[in-house]
Amino acid sequence: MTHRPAASQDDVSDLLRSLPEAQPPRSAPGPGGPSSALHTTRRYGYNGWDLTVPAGVFEPDETSRVVHDRLLDGTIAVRGRSYAAMGVGLGVEAVIAGTRGAREVWASDIHPDSVATAAAHYRRLVGDRSDTVLHPLACHLFEEFPSACRLDAITFNPPAADPRPGDDPTVVRNFRVGAEIVTRFFDQIADRELLAPGGEIHLVMTGAADLRRIVGHGADRGFRPEVVHRGPREDGDRHTLLFRFVRHAQPDREAGHA
Repeated sequence: MTHRPAASQDDVSDLLRSLPEAQPPRSAPGPGGPSSALHTTRRYGYNGWDLTVPAGVFEPDETSRVVHDRLLDGTIAVRGRSYAAMGVGLGVEAVIAGTRGAREVWASDIHPDSVATAAAHYRRLVGDRSDTVLHPLACHLFEEFPSACRLDAITFNPPAADPRPGDDPTVVRNFRVGAEIVTRFFDQIADRELLAPGGEIHLVMTGAADLRRIVGHGADRGFRPEVVHRGPREDGDRHTLLFRFVRHAQPDREAGHA
């Protein structure tokens, strides 16, 4: 299901009302539960690639695959562009972007082992290309990005579900941080002007996140939202939504160039 971009405040309000209300937080999987595999070495396959998933590194879920598929088919355009994969994890996004000819690939994650894993998969599957540069960064959001960085495309599958105390901290890192991580994400992009002219932010979330708060904050910081994908998860629990944000027009700047 695709919507046209919200072009006015009324359109944004209509979009926000169309989103599911925030749901009560659920406990993330704990030790001994489904997350126990997280602490083992696993294998993951995508697009004919075989990737080793070290202990502590997350295996992409179906929410992440919404982004992967759109990077692979070019719906999210990266060729010749500066691209940032936020929360890069295993590194599938970085590998796709490298094979599709991104000018720069910023592979960022708060978890150093994930960054190292993503870089290793990139080197093995993409190799040394003269037209693409990989920048692996272990940092929180954009804190270690250089001040001169300007990004044409950003993807993020944030751990935006509300946190619950007492969960496995490794699981919390990936699932249970809350809406604040996404509001800070928008704040840093806006305050540091990290998005290049014509750049796009692609944000994928489920109904477990406070979508109205997150999307509303992005709009308040000057990013025009639209829903480009909305579909049920395979497990039947909630929906996955992919949002695209672009910069609102700058009337004062446009007038200056008229």
